[in-house]
Amino acid sequence: MPERRVYLDRQSNLLQLEEHMYSMVEVEDPAVFRNMFPYSEIPKIAFNDRVVPHHMPDDIFITDTTFRDGQQSRAPYTTEQIVKIYDYLHRLGGPLGKIRQSEFFLYSKKDRDAVVQCMERGYRFPEVTGWIRASEKDFQLVKEIGMPETGILVSCSDYHIFYKLHMKRSEAMKHYLGIVRQCLDFGIIPRCHLEDITRSDLYGFVIPFCNELMKLSEEYGMPVKVRVCDTMGYGVNYPGAVVPRSIPGIIYGIRVHAGFPSEWIEFHGHNDFYKAVVNSTTAWLYGAGGINCSLFGIGERTGNTPLEAMVFEYAQIRGTLDGMDTTVITELAEYYEKEIGYRIPPRTPFVGRNFNVTRAGVHADGLLKNEEIYNIFDTGKFLNRPPLVAVSNTSGVAGIAVWINNYFHLPEAKKLTKDDPLVVRVKEWVDEEYENGRVTVITDDELILVIREACLELGRELPGAEE
Repeated sequence: MPERRVYLDRQSNLLQLEEHMYSMVEVEDPAVFRNMFPYSEIPKIAFNDRVVPHHMPDDIFITDTTFRDGQQSRAPYTTEQIVKIYDYLHRLGGPLGKIRQSEFFLYSKKDRDAVVQCMERGYRFPEVTGWIRASEKDFQLVKEIGMPETGILVSCSDYHIFYKLHMKRSEAMKHYLGIVRQCLDFGIIPRCHLEDITRSDLYGFVIPFCNELMKLSEEYGMPVKVRVCDTMGYGVNYPGAVVPRSIPGIIYGIRVHAGFPSEWIEFHGHNDFYKAVVNSTTAWLYGAGGINCSLFGIGERTGNTPLEAMVFEYAQIRGTLDGMDTTVITELAEYYEKEIGYRIPPRTPFVGRNFNVTRAGVHADGLLKNEEIYNIFDTGKFLNRPPLVAVSNTSGVAGIAVWINNYFHLPEAKKLTKDDPLVVRVKEWVDEEYENGRVTVITDDELILVIREACLELGRELPGAEE
């Protein structure tokens, strides 16, 4: 075996030893990692304290799977709804196209019509891409529509290769490479979805497969992309955790040992263990260019990484939104609730009805003095949703004052204090309600009626009416 060469890495300015080239390891029995995944017990997170360096790419971006994985767990969208949501995604991504692509099913006429209509919009971003199984029949759909890029399902764990496909590793690799070559023959960029990678033999199958993909890329002079799919949500972000559960280790392996540039690597997470968001951000930190998401996290089982979450993750790690229009997130939430009929859980961050609503009187008092005390950021500016207070028996006079000020959009000079006679009068009514046995939160309609009556009794205008 020839010796590996020593070379100067231009990024770190350190001498490095050339990486080992990994060959596929054929096995007779599937490697299912029973030491980590004992099916009759809770999965185990093991550590070997091997850590890899951060490698944040120059360009990071978001891709969308709302119309693909997001449609696998809910009633299908209509063509009109798909096109409308696609328009929203275009606006949300901003002029720099930080929402880079959106992928679509191609199997029904409705989906194909939506693809055509979205492509006719002429937007550069999000680019419309497809998704197919690794079959020639599916590939014909991509050819007929004339898509520039398509995802290809390439299951990579032995759970899938042996138990679902009933193949050996060498057979699966040959099959996958055949479809990838067909894409390249027709000038279509293939994006290989490495399904179930967090239960795969990373160095016995995935890295050797990725090395073959890089050879095809070099042969055709075209990109061949990969999507790292944490299909079951087993991935972890902890430094020193072992592969295949280590997200840093997986991204490092594909980037360094297989030589993929960051812009060709995406991460697709699931939320089975509540780690979709943190694993996605971790993938960015360790070298993945793209994070694949769906709106509101809608997806298979517990769902995908929520797209709106990664918009704010992007801003936090980059220090800028780079032109993304976050107010569109609120418009999307309203569209889903009112037009599609999808109920967003009320405590969902950024989009739930109660995400910035407080019920505690002590919190309301803090909001009245300075909303920064109990609001995560200027939600009025970024989401068109100023902080609110739900009025109940625990709200106190401060909570009622905050509710009135925010509901009637009173300017700073006109805001009511907690000792204002109107606030006191409403508080007396609220106390009486709960003294008489009420257990539910006061509704907006009830408060408006009480405020109107109190204003008449006090001989004053409704708040804001004099503006």
